Amino acid sequence: MDSTATDLSNGMLSDSVDGLLSQDHGELCQRVLCLEKKVQQQEDEIICLKSALADVIRRLGQVEATKAQSSSALPSKPNFRGTPTRRAEKAYSSPLDNAHITPNKRPTTPTHRSAASPRTNTPSKKWSSMSNSLDSSTLHRDGSRDPEWRAEEGYVKIYLRGRAINLYAPTSVENVDVTSVADPPSEKLQLEWVYGYRGRDCRSNLYYLSTGEIIYFAAAAVVLHNVEENTQRHYLGHTDDVKCLAIHPDQVRVATGQVAGHDQKEGKPHVRIWDTMNLNTLHVIGIGDFDKAVSCLSFSRLDGGNQLVVVDDANDHVMSVWDLSKSHPKKITETKSSTEPVLAAEFHPLEKGNIITCGKGQISFWTLEGGSLAKKTGIFDKHDKPKFVLCVAFAENGDVISGDSNGNIFIWPKGNNRISKAIEGVHEGGIFSVCVMKDGTLLSGGGKDRKIVQFDSSYTKTGVETEIPENFGGVRMLNQGKGGMVLVGTTRNCILQGTVDLQLNPIVQGHMDELWGLASHPSQHQFMTSGSDKQVHMWDSMSRSVVWSKELSDPAHSCSFYPDASVVAIGTETGRWLVLDCETHEIVTSHTDGNEQIECALYSPDGKYLALGSRDNHIYIYEVTEGGKKYSRIGKCSGHSSFVTHLDWSTDGVYLCSNSGDYEVLYWKVPACKQETSISAVRDLEWATGNCTLTFNAAGVWPEGADGTDVNNVCRSNNKKILASADDFGKVNLYQYPCCQPKAKKHVYKGHSSHVTNVSFLFDDSRLLSTGGRDMSIMQWQVV
Repeated sequence: MDSTATDLSNGMLSDSVDGLLSQDHGELCQRVLCLEKKVQQQEDEIICLKSALADVIRRLGQVEATKAQSSSALPSKPNFRGTPTRRAEKAYSSPLDNAHITPNKRPTTPTHRSAASPRTNTPSKKWSSMSNSLDSSTLHRDGSRDPEWRAEEGYVKIYLRGRAINLYAPTSVENVDVTSVADPPSEKLQLEWVYGYRGRDCRSNLYYLSTGEIIYFAAAAVVLHNVEENTQRHYLGHTDDVKCLAIHPDQVRVATGQVAGHDQKEGKPHVRIWDTMNLNTLHVIGIGDFDKAVSCLSFSRLDGGNQLVVVDDANDHVMSVWDLSKSHPKKITETKSSTEPVLAAEFHPLEKGNIITCGKGQISFWTLEGGSLAKKTGIFDKHDKPKFVLCVAFAENGDVISGDSNGNIFIWPKGNNRISKAIEGVHEGGIFSVCVMKDGTLLSGGGKDRKIVQFDSSYTKTGVETEIPENFGGVRMLNQGKGGMVLVGTTRNCILQGTVDLQLNPIVQGHMDELWGLASHPSQHQFMTSGSDKQVHMWDSMSRSVVWSKELSDPAHSCSFYPDASVVAIGTETGRWLVLDCETHEIVTSHTDGNEQIECALYSPDGKYLALGSRDNHIYIYEVTEGGKKYSRIGKCSGHSSFVTHLDWSTDGVYLCSNSGDYEVLYWKVPACKQETSISAVRDLEWATGNCTLTFNAAGVWPEGADGTDVNNVCRSNNKKILASADDFGKVNLYQYPCCQPKAKKHVYKGHSSHVTNVSFLFDDSRLLSTGGRDMSIMQWQVV
């Protein structure tokens, strides 16, 4: 073969290889993700096997103990470590998932058996929260079993992931009819306040309405906030995270789009158009049309808002246009917009049928004609093409104004896809928002430098600028407020209001990472939250504002007030825990127990002890003196074979009840820190908080076919009339207390989008607080 042919062949081969690499890049990424997922699944399976083995060892120990003695004693257990890898969506998961049932198959709804005959008084005998006897309950085809009442031993047996759990009743309870259905409580909840704003990863989500309210979203709730009257209204039609928001030209209607949710049918990504006056849903658009999430949307302006453009989060980021002029919205057209993320889509206010989209590496100008969309890509000519075009706005003359990741502002004349004016180096880092005010001035907001810069109508700097304090974060969203006021949404989930040349004041504050820690003040209408963002906030439920804040050096996970609220204990994700003085906000003391997360912390009712449940399977007990200022470790409770999830003290402060990740209920005597092995010693005790998820009084909170992570927390009201639960499906549930019948009716409340991580009643039971995990929001419910 001659050299020319060889070169040609090599060139064709090179082009072929390059093309193949380009074509398969996406598939390669998907394969790597699948392999990573399989590795994670294998790790989880190993953990399951270890936990199952630990259970076998435990049961063998029980059999040996039965032979060795006839007295009442709970067998000793190996300190097997069954801690699973923390999942992104849950802060803890069960190591027993899939250990007793077919992999990837959850037990379906159990049907309940008739109650057994009334229990007779029997001598104390060997007992455990885990069943070790032959099961007489009905076994269904799917492997699930009926819950039942064991009269002789005096416990309700429920099943979680195929594992039998024995929940012992007080001796005063002679019969539990597991086939009857308990009524819901007469009390109900009404959402009063949402703390937080989703600014960390969303944009175009803060507007001022003609009603005098500002509108934004957090979790699955859209908030209409009247700053002057300090009131909120809430639209709760969505089933999961709201991702985007658009205001109709009439300033009354609103369109909001959500991500894929928990529910197979209602949880699909869709758009809801609703009325801000009465909060009624007018249209639900696109169920089954959108993939993953609705990332951005916009109403048309020239025709009075008769069209809606929507971009989803599919691989091709499909853009669709909908006709809203009829009683039933209809899709006009759709097209693949980009393989890269699309961050904004806006109808041009002065050119009919023109749509501008922007995102990674592109700004595009679309024309809707004859039911189809034609695209022109923005040409940057001599200017550096930015990695991201982050935002767009429109001048009064029709110019398109874009802000990008290089800190530059480009002006695109009306009807043109080439730059007419460049304002470079406006910000250090990206420009997350540009806003044209009613007086014609232009504001730009920096995400990294936290600055707001003002320009006149000819795009010349006026010299007016301001820098947002670091604790509030960078600028995420700018919009016109009331009069000449400016609304600023920040990257640290705060909203500020004020003027650029004077002062911006916070009107909304929130956490910006996973949120689990929640504790109610023992005597005031205040509560504390602590999160993975290292922030501790003390809130006032009456003024609905932050009283004080403290930034820690470690991510926080749990918190508990000392009985007189002079100090508060904070557990972190690193095994370190500390005590804060509630008046000076200074750290009183700091200790480290193990190197894993402190899952729960709880003072005894008399303040004499502090118990700390760790992810290393142990409970650390400290003696507390000098009014909560001095701490001395007196022992460690060892016996759980998985991580400790919940704690509760007896009202006399002598006994401790604990739950673990493998669904076990154990009891401990303090200060000896020894496991209490006699059921007769603990079954009639009164418990201080009632916040263990696995107890007789909370047996009814577990949903059908549940596993041990479906209910994250429970909380009993102080008057002992109602019980609230926080579940993994974004719901807050309200039951009668005690809730011991496995099929109890409940009131269900939605607003959170992610798993609800914690619930807590205020000291006077007037309100219930709930925290969302990944939605980072706090919701305040009035008890009515």
